[in-house]
Amino acid sequence: MYDLASAILTDVLGQTQTQAAPSANANKVIGAGLAIGLGGLGPGIGIGLAVNGALQAIGRNPEAEGSIRTNMIIGAGLAEAVAIYALLIALLILFV
Repeated sequence: MYDLASAILTDVLGQTQTQAAPSANANKVIGAGLAIGLGGLGPGIGIGLAVNGALQAIGRNPEAEGSIRTNMIIGAGLAEAVAIYALLIALLILFV
């Protein structure tokens, strides 16, 4: 495990690692990866469920397609905002 963290720090960040415990940079990289990974999981599932529901509703009632599509796009935009917040937190962890 330590060799993997050392390889990531050397290749990606251009830093070398001593034989002691992993530095704060390794913890920042892992924390930022977890923040964006877990923060993007929920909105991805939510948008998929929203599109699924919208397509089923349009299939049942094609006349209401316009209002269903509008509401779906607004909901998907709100769900996507959560992923953007997760990206912001990941960048803050990584660079601050």
